[in-house]
Amino acid sequence: MLIGVLSDTHDRLPAINAAMRLFEQRRVEAVIHAGDFVAPFAVKPLLTFRGPLYCTYGNNDGERTGLKKLVPQLVDGPLFVELGSRRILVHHFIDWCKLADIEQAEIIITGHTHEAVNHFEREKFFLNPGECCGWVNGRCTAALLDTEGPSAEVCELEC
Repeated sequence: MLIGVLSDTHDRLPAINAAMRLFEQRRVEAVIHAGDFVAPFAVKPLLTFRGPLYCTYGNNDGERTGLKKLVPQLVDGPLFVELGSRRILVHHFIDWCKLADIEQAEIIITGHTHEAVNHFEREKFFLNPGECCGWVNGRCTAALLDTEGPSAEVCELEC
């Protein structure tokens, strides 16, 4: 199963739209956002996706009521989802993940640091798609997670 993963969009609509185009082109079957939409208007491009959308709040999501109104499934982490026969843990920041939660998952998806992470450690697959917004390191990125491996491709976005 191919899943589109993004985080730290921080209201940057051109980057969010670029990520959604990538996900459409690659025919992802689900989208995961690991937090920091920031404002409700930044969620709207994700609502065009016709498949399941899973998302957690980040530390910069200030308009929680407005965000929750648009995306009722939005939760404070940890969020566990079963996709492609894999148990996936989604949380905004790796330091917020409890060891017991990590132990229950095969794939751990986080954001917050604005740095891409794509590796195995202790028989777990860790993925941070980096920053979609590009505000901190100048690279707008999102990831394509293949649950078969699992493996992921961190992709630069044209924004």
